[in-house]
Amino acid sequence: MRGPTCRQAGFTLLELILVIATITVLAGIAIPVYALLQVKNDLDVATNTVTQTLRRAQTLSQAVDGDTTWGVKLQTSDITLFKGVSYSARDTNFDEVYTLSGNVTPTGVSEIVFSKLLGNPNTTGTVTLTSTNNETQNITIGSKGQLDY
Repeated sequence: MRGPTCRQAGFTLLELILVIATITVLAGIAIPVYALLQVKNDLDVATNTVTQTLRRAQTLSQAVDGDTTWGVKLQTSDITLFKGVSYSARDTNFDEVYTLSGNVTPTGVSEIVFSKLLGNPNTTGTVTLTSTNNETQNITIGSKGQLDY
């Protein structure tokens, strides 16, 4: 009579290869989707940052904070809220700088200054934010300072 058979527990090489292959395929699908969603999120964050900065400059101008006008300067990598009649003649002590993601590029109107008390912009037009995957978001500045996006 023979004794009880001993079976070794564990995984076969084939099972391990199948698990690794499955994980690789799932990662190959998930990583590009995540990257696409990240770029879209960066565009949404940039749109919100630009509109909030424009509204803040308008509100400060309407409140005649510091007895002067306030404006916004859009550059390739950042947005600056400034105090003064223009970006070049601003009081740098009051600058508020917000960084844009490297995935988003602003074009169009680059400097907007709002008038004291009424808060009307000195220029109207559109700010276009373009992401690296060529999605765009337009922010239109009207003559009374209304923002459409």
